[in-house]
Order: sequence, then C-alpha cells, then structure tokens
Amino acid sequence: MVSVFLSVPVIRLLLIFQAKQLREAMAAVSGVGLSWGSKVSPSRSSNPSSRRRVCSKVRMALSVDEKKFTLQKSEEIFNAAKDLMPGGVNSPVRAFKSVGGQPIVFDSVKGSHAWDVDGNEYIDYVGSWGPAIIGHADDEVIAALSATLKKGTSFGAPCLLENVLAEMVISAVPSIEMVRFVNSGTEACMAVLRLARAFTGREKIIKFEGCYHGHADPFLVKAGSGVATLGLPDSPGVPKAATYETLISPYNDIATVENLFEANKGEISAVILEPVVGNAGFITPKPDFLNALRKITKDNGSLLIFDEVMTGFRLAYGGAQEYFGITPDLTTLGKIIGGGLPVGAYGGRRDIMEMVAPAGPMYQAGTLSGNPLAMTAGIHTVKRIKQPGTYEYLDKITKALIDGILEAGKSAGHAMCGGYISGMFGFFFTEGPVYNFTDAKKSDTAKFGRFHRGMLEQGVYLAPSQFEAGFTSLAHTMEDIEQTVAAADTVFRKI
Repeated sequence: MVSVFLSVPVIRLLLIFQAKQLREAMAAVSGVGLSWGSKVSPSRSSNPSSRRRVCSKVRMALSVDEKKFTLQKSEEIFNAAKDLMPGGVNSPVRAFKSVGGQPIVFDSVKGSHAWDVDGNEYIDYVGSWGPAIIGHADDEVIAALSATLKKGTSFGAPCLLENVLAEMVISAVPSIEMVRFVNSGTEACMAVLRLARAFTGREKIIKFEGCYHGHADPFLVKAGSGVATLGLPDSPGVPKAATYETLISPYNDIATVENLFEANKGEISAVILEPVVGNAGFITPKPDFLNALRKITKDNGSLLIFDEVMTGFRLAYGGAQEYFGITPDLTTLGKIIGGGLPVGAYGGRRDIMEMVAPAGPMYQAGTLSGNPLAMTAGIHTVKRIKQPGTYEYLDKITKALIDGILEAGKSAGHAMCGGYISGMFGFFFTEGPVYNFTDAKKSDTAKFGRFHRGMLEQGVYLAPSQFEAGFTSLAHTMEDIEQTVAAADTVFRKI
C-alpha cells in the first residue's frame, strides 16, 4: 500500500507521467513521505498485470480523478497514415467508420489488456479478432517463437513442425482427415471453394447473407464483416462473372435453401457458411438448421463447408462441428491455429483432399504456407487450450460478461438482445431475436457507436462495429469482467 502526504501540484505531476516514467517520478518526490510496499517496477518492460496493480494502488491512494482520456498521439499517427495507406489502415474496420471518432493506434498488448500510443489501457475483447484465446503475448508462446526464430523465419521447404500441428488439427476437428496450411482465412476459403468445384464438377455455391468468407470475388455478395460495417452491398472491381454462380439465402432459412436446390438441380457444388455467424454480429443457428443443411447437401450430392475461421477451437476443442455434433465435408480454419501469427488452413475428407496438388490436379500453393513461426505459435496455443477446464472457464466468464452487459443495458432502458457460446459473444441494440442479417440490421447502430466510444473512455476495447462478434480469453479474469460490466452500466446511463 502507498502512504501519501503530497501537495496538489505533486499529485498532478504523478498523474501526467506515463507508466514507464512512474518510478522516476517517485524518485523525484522521495523527500515528501512517499513509500513503496513492494519492489515491483512499473516500467514498460515489466509485467503489465503487475504494472496495472501498482498504478491502481497509486490512483486509489491519491483519491483524485484518473488522467483525462486523450487520443492525441493516435490522431496524429492516423492522420499521417491517411497519406500513406488507403483510409489510413490496412483493413477497413480498423478505421472506426461505423462507430465514429478517432481510431485507436495500439502500442502493446499483454494478457487480456492493450495499451495505445497515448498510454491508455484497455480490457480487450477483440483479441486480434479471435486468435488470442490464451491471451496476448503469452510468455510460453513467445519463448517458443524466440527459439524457433533462431533457426529461421521461413524455409519454403517442408519442416517437422508442419507434421506436428497437422496431427493436432486432424485429431481435434471431426471433419478433417487431411489438412493443407495456408496464410489467411481468405486464402483458405478461396482454396476450399476451388476444391469443392473440382471434386463435384459443379460451379454454383450457396452462401448466406451476412456471412463473410474473406474478400475473394465469389464471396463478396451480401457479405458481412467490413462489407456490412461500411454498408457496401458488393464491391466495385468484382466482375459479374465471378459472382454469377453464387446463390444467396438468408441465414437460418432452410426453405430458401431447399428452393435454391430445386431451381438449380445438379448444379450446386457446395453450401458454405459460418456455423455461428461472427461477421454480422453474433448469430447462432436455429435448432435443426445445421442438421437440415447436412441432409440436403447429402441428398443432392453437394458438399457442406463450415467456415470455422472464427469458431474453430473457440466454441469447443473441435470447433462448432463438435459443439453442435454436425460433421461437414470440408472445413476452413485460421486465427487461433496460428496463435496470432498469419495462418489459415482447410481440410476435410481424405478422398476430397487428395484432389489437391501435388496429390491431385487441383492447384494451390503458397511460399509462406506452413512457415515455422506460425506452426510454432499454433502448436503451443493448441496445446494450451486442450488442457482440462479451458472451455468451462471460457463459458463461465463469457456468461458473466454478456449477462451483466444485457442486464445493465435493459435496466437503463435500452432495447437489447445478445448471447454467447464459450469464448465468443455479441449483443445488439434491438429487442430481437436476431436470426439473420436482416434482423441484425434493425439494431440501433448510432447508439452502438456512442456506447463504443463511451466504453473506450472507460478503458474497454470492443470491436468497432455492431456487426462483429467479441471474444474472451483464458487471460481474462473475473475482475476484468466485473470492471467491464461496471463500465457498461456507467455508459448505458449516459447514452
């Protein structure tokens, strides 16, 4: 505990110093009765959780308001970036277009927390859009990466680590008998679509409104994620021919799917979907929807593809297909199996996967595919989440989070609905229920924007779009959850 006998000017001095300067500030005022109860260093190189505890004790002892929330440095950096990169970003949703205000420029992450360039600290529920399931910058993963790094960053040749992670993925995911590693979720979905067409000899596919499968041409039809966030119905530059064979159905609407199969007999190669939608907000399948898709694809000689780039290893160790007990023919993965490094994968039945070159005629390649760094991070991440209690813990904290947010919002008079599965969650500013993208668009996005900005000021970082799911991690604590719910309660009563 800190004992303080300080004048107001000295108090102000302490509050304006960033965490990395706190120790020097204390030394400068050591003659006024300041004493430390521990030798924990608050420097930036120290453990952020320890630094957080020390700074919290100082703030409580001083009994004054925290420093004013400012994004001055973020604004300066972002304004400079707009002259260098389209919109100032390398992925559209980062620009905060749908929530307004100044985008956050991150400086560092650790565990469940993030720090921006202005020194603001946040409880992070984006987790690099899902992969940080064991927490950011995990010490064991970083140590393993450091050891691997000394051997080289990329071989462009086979390495043993590919075998290790492949065996782990195959043993975990029910549908996968063979796997091919790539470098992103988009790449995985591009390849799996080509494979489905090659295997069936058909060209048409069915996708669902609001589901996002990367930015490849055939998928940019009524897509979710950034396309939904920016209100773009499609994308200029996509030829009509690229989307001509893409058929669209509302999510959770099996009658429309049946009609599409009837109208296109013998022409549909596959149905692809997010088994739990994360790119139009968090939307779960109705009872029997996935079962009905499984049956209709089998009956029509088509393939069922689960895009588990978000849900894989997050809803359960075997992904959504384990959670719901539905085995697709093909699966795409990403994010988590790279432990935060760029990676993706697609896999499925052996007879289908043996169509992929060099085993078969369907060509797909990638110089950095299976690179040792991504494989190492994936191996150590998957090892960790396989440990007993992982999904029980994620379920516990995520339930407390979403229940607390919904209760606080409704008690403040806001129309809200939402839900969660394991470490994935979402909520909408509408009464609901939300079964598809049309329902999701009824949400009050302007109110979400105000809520998002308010939560930033309270030290909570949520996805900067109403149409994106949120994520918890093993690094999140019940204290994080309680602080987040308290922050939400404060913001709900202001907006």
